[in-house]
Amino acid sequence: MRVAVPGGLNFLWCCSFTNVVGSRTASEEAMKSLALKMRRFLVSEDGPTAVEYAVMLALIVVVCLGTITTIGTQANGTFNSVSNALPAAS
Repeated sequence: MRVAVPGGLNFLWCCSFTNVVGSRTASEEAMKSLALKMRRFLVSEDGPTAVEYAVMLALIVVVCLGTITTIGTQANGTFNSVSNALPAAS
């Protein structure tokens, strides 16, 4: 049996493990569980959304750090020029 997953992926499901009495074995149940989890992961949009938010957060942090560094350097220069313009205390 073929299992179709969005994005053009096809998985060939060819497991027919049965024991002597014809019931499913633990390995077949594990394979079906793994295939179901993989299908849910591939169809789910939670992972890509979380990655997009992480990338946006990283960009915001980089912009904030750059802005704070620039403003801090300019503020330091302003305070130094004001300090140099004041007469020395006696």
